[in-house]
Amino acid sequence: MPNMNPYKNPMPSQDAQVRNKNFDEVALGYTAEMALDEAARCLNCKNSPCVSGCPVNIDIPAFIANVVAGKFEDAYDVISKSSSLPAVCGRVCPQESQCEAKCVRGIKGDPVGIGRLERFVADRHNETVTEHFTKPSSNGHRVAVVGSGPAGLSCAGDLAKMGYEVTVFEALHTPGGVLVYGIPEFRLPKSIVSREIDNLRDLGVVFETNTVIGKSLSIDELIDDGYEAVFIGTGAGLPRFMNIPGENLCGVYSANEFLTRINLMKAYCENSDTPIMKARRVAVIGGGNVAMDAARCAKRLGAEEVYIVYRRSEKELPARIEEVEHAKEEGIIFRLLTNPVEIIEGENNFVGGIRCVEMGLGEPDASGRRRPIEIEGSDFVIDVDAVVMSIGTSPNPLIRDTTDGLDTERWGGIKTDGNGKTSRCAVYAGGDAVTGAATVILAMGAGKTAASAIDDYIKNK
Repeated sequence: MPNMNPYKNPMPSQDAQVRNKNFDEVALGYTAEMALDEAARCLNCKNSPCVSGCPVNIDIPAFIANVVAGKFEDAYDVISKSSSLPAVCGRVCPQESQCEAKCVRGIKGDPVGIGRLERFVADRHNETVTEHFTKPSSNGHRVAVVGSGPAGLSCAGDLAKMGYEVTVFEALHTPGGVLVYGIPEFRLPKSIVSREIDNLRDLGVVFETNTVIGKSLSIDELIDDGYEAVFIGTGAGLPRFMNIPGENLCGVYSANEFLTRINLMKAYCENSDTPIMKARRVAVIGGGNVAMDAARCAKRLGAEEVYIVYRRSEKELPARIEEVEHAKEEGIIFRLLTNPVEIIEGENNFVGGIRCVEMGLGEPDASGRRRPIEIEGSDFVIDVDAVVMSIGTSPNPLIRDTTDGLDTERWGGIKTDGNGKTSRCAVYAGGDAVTGAATVILAMGAGKTAASAIDDYIKNK
């Protein structure tokens, strides 16, 4: 009999006033008893609407049915057929707007906690299974993957399972892309990412770090070196700024720099060689998941007051509801319907505050959100000594500028045919490098799609 409780099993987590002072994982995960109870809420619908909401098409009813039966390892096998990063997806995917949004239990209550169950299954596997993946027999074909973020890892994993010899080229010293430099330890422990990457190594994927494609090597040189296809999954790491006075002051960071120093280079550790300002009052400009991450990191670094400054209302916040709730619980102050117009200079060329104006909301714009409109004469100052700009990113132009014949959009994204194929023969692309900044799971879906297209191309060329 299904469990007809209308509410999800709550996720155990650290107390808010304890966790906002450490970088340990906030959510503690389901116990086996919680997972069994939550899985029993699934109605095992005949047409499986949840699967249509999953960008990598995991057979969700099948994996949940295995959880109900207590066959946790079988559930992991179902997930891993479609996803190269199950422990990652269970933590950072926006299930509430994807698979869980399609769940019929959500009509009169909470949807089934699909993401929480995926995390449980993946963590259970990682805790109890010690044997490694077996490298498939080689099919004799070589493929290069540029970038080791979620798109690149997903593409590499699928190709390796098909028998391709895959080399992943990563610009940084550690593979993982945004999973290691962008998402904080308290949301995604780096040991989880390392384990998933080790699984890909077991499949035969080779990682070449400290290699900047477009500088160290070009796309043409990779093809000349014998790679029969190249997948570009370089993400969207070029930060945007507001172009307001004061953005060149000391204490102004892009969210990318701020989070990279903290997440990848461990600036919060006592013995870290990476300098970062330990500010007393911090303003984070923006309202997405990255802004929430930056604000929560600033709080953990010891800031007394941390502000989210966002020009629309809470209804329009693009961040996940769960991340907004966690930020509020941890003491982050939300200054909504507020827009900075100047960063004020304090002593010695450092930030002394931000001058803001109040905003009202007009008619919806192209994004479907109501357009913010400045209220005349409403300017005021917030006293801060550091500012983090988190208003979006765009693809780095390096590959675009060093690869002949690669068509791009006006804003910098690489053009593809929808299946990853670019205007260059044998060159494919996916993830944020194509769409602009999006989610981990959408990038993974693009990597999977491109892997299939690359396989078709090499088989039929």
